[in-house]
Amino acid sequence: MNSIDRSTDTRTAEVRVPLQALKGRGTATRFPHRFERDAREGFDDGWEQGDEDPAGVPRTEVIWENARSMITSNDSPDIHFGKSLNPYRGCEHGCIYCYARPTHSYLNLSPGLDFETKIIAKRNTVELLRAELGRRGYRPELIAIGTATDCYQPVERELRLTRGVIEVMHETNHPFALVTKSSGVERDLDLIAPMAAKGLAAVYVTITTLDADLARKLEPRAAAPHRRLRILRTLAEHGVPCGVSLAPQIPFLNDDMEQVLEAAWDAGAREAFYHVLRLPWEVAPLFRTWLETHYPQRAARVMHRIQEMRGGKDYDSDFATRMKGSGAWAELLGQRFRKTATRLGFNQKKVAFPTDQFRPPGAPGQGALF
Repeated sequence: MNSIDRSTDTRTAEVRVPLQALKGRGTATRFPHRFERDAREGFDDGWEQGDEDPAGVPRTEVIWENARSMITSNDSPDIHFGKSLNPYRGCEHGCIYCYARPTHSYLNLSPGLDFETKIIAKRNTVELLRAELGRRGYRPELIAIGTATDCYQPVERELRLTRGVIEVMHETNHPFALVTKSSGVERDLDLIAPMAAKGLAAVYVTITTLDADLARKLEPRAAAPHRRLRILRTLAEHGVPCGVSLAPQIPFLNDDMEQVLEAAWDAGAREAFYHVLRLPWEVAPLFRTWLETHYPQRAARVMHRIQEMRGGKDYDSDFATRMKGSGAWAELLGQRFRKTATRLGFNQKKVAFPTDQFRPPGAPGQGALF
């Protein structure tokens, strides 16, 4: 039984919520965002929580949003795509390390539990995309889908916003790549495979570790590692160029980089990349709490090594080092990746993603004339 703290002042006695994990969620707290003036601490007042299911786990809520634009431009020198698109904000997968968590702060929502349970769905995703691709003077280039939050997270099964995006890409012969941890991508192979045959599509599957227990704690609602390998195998069998993302690399936690690369190669992946853990803004205290909850005996050692790769800080936003880190440990990770990737044959051939097949979209509901 978990111990509880009680206030010594009986006039205002409160039962404090103990530090513990919530099944199926990456974090157990609605951690205050950086724009809040007041910090709040949870306590048990004896009433049932209205936003929880019978098991005591907070329910997922979809919040509709009318977006003002869909295609985002990127000029960061350490990111290898210029355009991206995200149908959702927030992600039910609940990956504790997700660098997108702080974006919920701009919505006056917590980067902690709110990020996993309050999913912002862009209602006008397809309409906006069609309008942007149809603008006079639009110049097509690769669009990366799901770069901030997973475009195939669980709510996509019903909302089908990503399906709508790929239907527009299919109609216009617009090149795209996407990254996911979800088997949901298999649903859309009827669109993705024909585009891949033209060199217009590729899919990258994130496999952080092959350790199922660790993955369940790091990424509680994402597909299990063995299932992600099966996704790669299915993609390859359908002729879809696929790759594996080994992000993030976390010292003393997911130390099976070589095994992940070997398993991904056997499953059909032919491209691979990795990043080291990034802890911007509220992600740092959230990750520290997660470490203390799940791996208390090694928490200090993990954070020390992370700081060693970040010039003594939890995070360094320098474009030159933020993806790979710096120092001896970061260089060792790089050497391990390069040696194994080269031995196996990764990254020998890149997808071309030609743009000369692009044709602007017609009016909604209008089929091709020829």
